[in-house]
Amino acid sequence: MVPTDFSDNAFNAVKYASQLFEYEESEFFILHAYADEVYNYEDLPTQKFLDELKLSTLKSSKEELKIIIERIKEILPNPKHSYKPISAFGILVDEVNDLIIKENADLTVMGTMGLTNNRHITFGSNTLQVIKYVQSPILCIPEDYQYKSLKNLLFPTNYMIPYQNRELKLVAEISRENKTTVHMLYISKFPLESYRQKANQLLLKEQFYETQFQFHRIDEDEKTKAIILFINKLNIDILIMVNSRYTYLENIIYQSTVDKIGLHPQIPFLVLQNFQRGTGQ
Repeated sequence: MVPTDFSDNAFNAVKYASQLFEYEESEFFILHAYADEVYNYEDLPTQKFLDELKLSTLKSSKEELKIIIERIKEILPNPKHSYKPISAFGILVDEVNDLIIKENADLTVMGTMGLTNNRHITFGSNTLQVIKYVQSPILCIPEDYQYKSLKNLLFPTNYMIPYQNRELKLVAEISRENKTTVHMLYISKFPLESYRQKANQLLLKEQFYETQFQFHRIDEDEKTKAIILFINKLNIDILIMVNSRYTYLENIIYQSTVDKIGLHPQIPFLVLQNFQRGTGQ
């Protein structure tokens, strides 16, 4: 699932997704949710005007989606890939979630910024909402980031929360397909001691069978500093974190300015969702 607002950053996310799954049979749903574009119009005097605006926005959306798909096929032709354009009069998060459930999508890929890029913001408002509420893993692609072969993935964890098997399977498959090393980073003054931590670590080992992975521990009070240190030290290609209550990621997505967080990933950022996916009707 690749939401788009037709910005360059959104198209870059389509490119990255196509390159990441170059050797996989993949179906890409390119989604444009345009309700906000209609309702944010300064003046909606009549129902007739609203209906006409919806029709014109839908027409424009379909034309732009067609251009995106033609462009990606020209740049990255791949017989293993198919692309389906979807124009939806709805709110982005709702439309993404509905399609994830309907199509049983494995992953949502999007740029960290959109048309209203602000250098002082870690995540654009749409990306932030998707990270918070969408029921699939979210892969966020930084502005202008160019795909390169994956070698190292960084997965900070305190081993305190259980993981969804489907989401771990996605990480394991990406790692095996690209022959990468998954680096598990435990940021704490204390070694693993609790039964819960040891059980969750064992689950990771079992899920990442036939996957190269290493365990690291660092005694550092500031988690941001530790993560950035390891991103640079290990030449990390994707940062992986889990969206769950009372985790470090929660602080990031609820306080999104760089000044408050100090973490502005210059590499792709994969967010795993720690809740059960809903079911379709």
